[in-house]
Amino acid sequence: MSVRSDFSLDLQLKRVLDVAVHPEVKAALVSARAHMNSGRGGHRRGGQALIQLLEAVRSRAADFGEWQVVRLVQDSLDYAEGRILKPDFDERYRLFQDGARNENQREFVGNMLWNTFRFVAEASREYVDQHPEAGVNELIAHFGSLSQDARFLDAPEDHPGRYRVLRGRAETAAWLERVLRERVDIEAPAEAARRIVTSPEAVALLAADTEGQMLLRAAELQRRAAGLEALRRVVEDTTASEHALQRALEGQHWIFGGRFVGEAAHRRLVPGDEVDIPLIRGDGALHVVELKRSASLVGPMVKKHRGSWVPTAQVHDAVGQAVNYLVGLDESRQRLREELGIETRRTSAMVLIGHPSVQPSVPEESINEALRIFNTHVNRVEVLTYKELVDNAERSLGSEPSL
Repeated sequence: MSVRSDFSLDLQLKRVLDVAVHPEVKAALVSARAHMNSGRGGHRRGGQALIQLLEAVRSRAADFGEWQVVRLVQDSLDYAEGRILKPDFDERYRLFQDGARNENQREFVGNMLWNTFRFVAEASREYVDQHPEAGVNELIAHFGSLSQDARFLDAPEDHPGRYRVLRGRAETAAWLERVLRERVDIEAPAEAARRIVTSPEAVALLAADTEGQMLLRAAELQRRAAGLEALRRVVEDTTASEHALQRALEGQHWIFGGRFVGEAAHRRLVPGDEVDIPLIRGDGALHVVELKRSASLVGPMVKKHRGSWVPTAQVHDAVGQAVNYLVGLDESRQRLREELGIETRRTSAMVLIGHPSVQPSVPEESINEALRIFNTHVNRVEVLTYKELVDNAERSLGSEPSL
């Protein structure tokens, strides 16, 4: 460990010398300062020799009952060994400006607090705007995750002077650290994980390596599995709203199958209509997902008609709403292609509605079969229960669906 020896420490020891009374204590202080100022070219000397000299001053002061000197020299040792930071040390002893408080430091701390609280206020407002049904606990959890991700902040080269916090880095780093610790012999897994998740070059090297690709794929599978488990909890929640379901699905387009490459940035594509989840297919065409309630759905999804199970009116109404979206998108095709670069001529739609738990008296297979038969007779619109969607996604991860 390096020992700090600078002008601030020299000034503080000079003040300690003014407080000391016994000649032996003063002599020990003079020796310590002489060592500090014996460097070449005006440089001050530190090292373990300075620590030993300061410890000798502390011991001499204790021998003669000069406890004030003992306390002051202990601060000197703490500063020299890095346990007291320089701004704290300077402020504690008012070493500069003739003993006046350093207003620059006060203003610096004040500005930092101002910026911090302003960021919290703006981030809170943005989160509440995006999640109007969020409660206090959800907001606190949001900032808790932000604080974890902030440890992996980076500075993009294409935006000088700007910094960014990428969501999810903390979770990925924790998982990667665990992998490195348990499966790879490496001395500092935490630091290695940090370097990897904050370095595009390191990620690129992993991606170029066969074993690295396996590691990245494993991390992505772990992220998907965690997201799917969170979605399943919401899907099975008998109080979950459509908005809660939408939040759980956002950013997880993979759940809908490999034919989708991402989500469109805009949800309000047609005046008066706002789609729940706009997906982009591999061919560039739009796919609209219309969300209804899952386990909190009021009323049945299917009913008996002439000995067979058929969808109820609320399923037909949801499909009719999706069809209206498609008609509006067809009519605005030229504008959307020119303004947003989205192709809507081949737009399709999916309606997610209900959960088998809504109708426990009807076998799950009967509900799914009724919807599949219905889908074969509806052009451009597919109807699924949330459970079937989640089960399909779970199979894609190589897991057996939960019963």
